[in-house]
Amino acid sequence: MAPADHPLRLIRPIVKAALQRLTGEFDKLYLTGGRNSFAPEKLLRALLLQAFYSVRSERQLLEQITYNMLFRWFVVRSMVAAVWDVTVFTKNRERLVHGDIARAFFQAVLAAHEVKPLLSSEHISVDGTLLHAWASMKSFRPKDGGGEPPPPGRKGERDFHGEKRTNETHASTMDPDARLARKSNGQAARLCYAGHVVMENRHGLEMGEATTLATGTAKSDAGQAMMAPLARPERTALGADKNYDTQGFVAAMRAMGVTPHVAQHRNGRRSAIDGRTTQHAG
Repeated sequence: MAPADHPLRLIRPIVKAALQRLTGEFDKLYLTGGRNSFAPEKLLRALLLQAFYSVRSERQLLEQITYNMLFRWFVVRSMVAAVWDVTVFTKNRERLVHGDIARAFFQAVLAAHEVKPLLSSEHISVDGTLLHAWASMKSFRPKDGGGEPPPPGRKGERDFHGEKRTNETHASTMDPDARLARKSNGQAARLCYAGHVVMENRHGLEMGEATTLATGTAKSDAGQAMMAPLARPERTALGADKNYDTQGFVAAMRAMGVTPHVAQHRNGRRSAIDGRTTQHAG
């Protein structure tokens, strides 16, 4: 059991109510006959614990649930019940993600009467980062099938020196959707995806998220898509770094009634921010 003042005691009823609102969606994913299926409510509770406590893998998460009484209490698993097999857990997790249940669960939590008053649309921040793909750089091969043959062995060495590789001419044979990208000049390029998040600044709560291909316009495109349902008739201020200082993004925000407080480009590139924003200090 959790102590009376433990944060999970406040979170557990909010999660329970959100899961109850998704009962109809869960019913669509599972057949009424056959063997007993993996309860999606318990799986989502377990994934929350993985995020809260930064558990590195699902295998370690299930190990924690095996002997951690706090984890079992939050997942609603009796102390003598066997823990799920990690392969079954992973397959069912993929089913929920592909069924868009995870996103629906996120929205149900935001709509909870305990959470909604904490969300402010007055001041919002948006940002993005690169997510490393589970693909080796050795798998980044020419699309036309040319190039040197793959090195022998699982960890065979490969010399890329002098070879020009771009997303237009190459693709990963392990993960074709991964894109070659780097966070900044001088850093090594990696096979990546792009992760994006919108946060409200009053309490630091997440209001929107997205995962996209790591293209050159990923931040701007995802930022516009995530802000569209959050814009309000009253003026909303949006903070962002200079990667969002583009004509298209700034114009889209102003069309939504959002004031874009983005960092300006100062390296010779033309900034989309004008006196409407720069007249204010900071």
